[in-house]
Amino acid sequence: MHDFSSYDLIIDARSPREFEEDHIPGAVNMPVVNNDEYAEVGTLHRTDKMGAYSIGVRYSLANIARHLSEDLPKYPKDGKVLVYCFRGGKRSKLWVDALETIGYNVQKLPGGWKAYRRWVNEQLETAPTKFEYHVLSSPTGCGKTRLLYALREAGCQVVDLEAIARHRGSIIGAVPGTPQPSQKYFDTLLLEELAKCDPTRPVWVEAESKKIGNVQIPTAMLDSMRRGKTIRVHADMQQRVELWRQDYKHFEEDPEGLLERLRFIRSLVGGKEFEEWEQLAAERKMPELFERLMRNHYDPAYRRSILREYPNIDASPLIELHDLSPAGLLEVAKKIRAQYDRKA
Repeated sequence: MHDFSSYDLIIDARSPREFEEDHIPGAVNMPVVNNDEYAEVGTLHRTDKMGAYSIGVRYSLANIARHLSEDLPKYPKDGKVLVYCFRGGKRSKLWVDALETIGYNVQKLPGGWKAYRRWVNEQLETAPTKFEYHVLSSPTGCGKTRLLYALREAGCQVVDLEAIARHRGSIIGAVPGTPQPSQKYFDTLLLEELAKCDPTRPVWVEAESKKIGNVQIPTAMLDSMRRGKTIRVHADMQQRVELWRQDYKHFEEDPEGLLERLRFIRSLVGGKEFEEWEQLAAERKMPELFERLMRNHYDPAYRRSILREYPNIDASPLIELHDLSPAGLLEVAKKIRAQYDRKA
């Protein structure tokens, strides 16, 4: 597979819908046909192959002309250009022919996005196994994500799986206004993050279950994390509630929305417990509701889950967090780096 960093411009010639599902990091979508045009050509292709190609070429020439006028001037004329489409076929050829005619230094990606996707899948079977992982584990609200940020600031190697997934990893973990990436693009972004890491140094991650929202962590990554060094993180309940009030402010302002997310676990916690949640929500007693959710659902659920994934977790080192502010966590992170990441 190409060294994509060597190109000044990578053109994804596929439709915007295909690009949104997954694309090479750093690629710019300059489609030869848009979503509607792509669908029209595909429908006609079933009954009139030549007619479909005729319409497709007309659309393509018009769109490429627009890209040449509006988009290409943003990039150096003497730069190195890579073009790809789904299989490296007709859409790539139309772009390459136009750019070569003008005089650009342009290459076509053999096999297109499909070959790239196959390469990503192959890499994710081996790339995660090259690293030693230090895994932060704690019940929800103890600040391990913030500690992960502090570790990065302190100079440690960090892979933030929840940031890549754009999700906090629980049934209420969706980030308002931020859709999750597709599974394919999550894989792409994860591989990109791993490629930045030095295998001679540990990589810090949070303990996660198989799924983060709607995306799944590759098996090789999960297995490698389970073989890593686990470090427990703990904070008192008052701090945990305050952290939830900050991270889940949208639910503090919309307790009904919170209960709607939790409704499908009613059978797990029991009707009486759920009614207690409803009462606290109705009275807008959000600190009390958050604490009850953690004590009566999240903490026991975490305990069951972590013991399945990390049976020896109780023997792991424990770090007490007394100050979840950025400054307080940075001081802790520096001490952790000195103790566990001496090569940093």
